[in-house]
Amino acid sequence: MKKTYDFSKSTPNPYVRKSKRQITIRLDGDTVDYFKALAEQSGIPYQNLINLYLRDCASTKKSLKMAWAS
Repeated sequence: MKKTYDFSKSTPNPYVRKSKRQITIRLDGDTVDYFKALAEQSGIPYQNLINLYLRDCASTKKSLKMAWAS
């Protein structure tokens, strides 16, 4: 193994679309449980399901509709 490698002529991986960014987000426990249950049914990791749902919301430009109880 070399001590150093020269990556100056390297090219980006063409198979990676967009890299994901790690963040910290606080979610209610029942929300996480809901996505974990969906994950068990679908075989898709729950974090991927949350990402897919949020991506769908962003691509369709869904807006949040909140009604406060009086």
